[in-house]
Amino acid sequence: MDDQILFQEKQYLGRDGTWISVRLILALFCFVAYYINWEHVVSQQLFFIVGVSILIVSIIMLYMVNYRTQVTKTHVILSGLWTTSLVKIDLNSIVKMEKKRYSSFIFNNPVYNLHKNGKIRFYSGGKEAVWLTDKDGLIYVIGSQQPQQFLMAVQQAKGQS
Repeated sequence: MDDQILFQEKQYLGRDGTWISVRLILALFCFVAYYINWEHVVSQQLFFIVGVSILIVSIIMLYMVNYRTQVTKTHVILSGLWTTSLVKIDLNSIVKMEKKRYSSFIFNNPVYNLHKNGKIRFYSGGKEAVWLTDKDGLIYVIGSQQPQQFLMAVQQAKGQS
């Protein structure tokens, strides 16, 4: 059974705490502006509609899968949202595995298969990531909500192959 799944995780688009806070602050601003703006009914209604729309979009984003990570005995498989391509990382080419902080920034945008400065990034939320380096020196930075279990699964798969 070559395709036995050792680890599986879904990363959701709208579950990063900092961006949830930003969206809720924007919605709160709209509702405060709605409350304060009594004399101009048209703009009052507009603020209410925008505030409710922000809340509805935030709720929908909580259930949108950005990408799915799977570790099998031979590959790390990353499948993205809707039309994105499937990324397969061959574990035989991996020479270094480590768990590190994803970024030093407070706000990080969700990315899928972003090639920049010799690194390929996959991120939806969380503070830590698994950094995989292949034989060619290319670094895969894969953000995870469960980085320790992800790293252990990759190490287990690497030990089995």
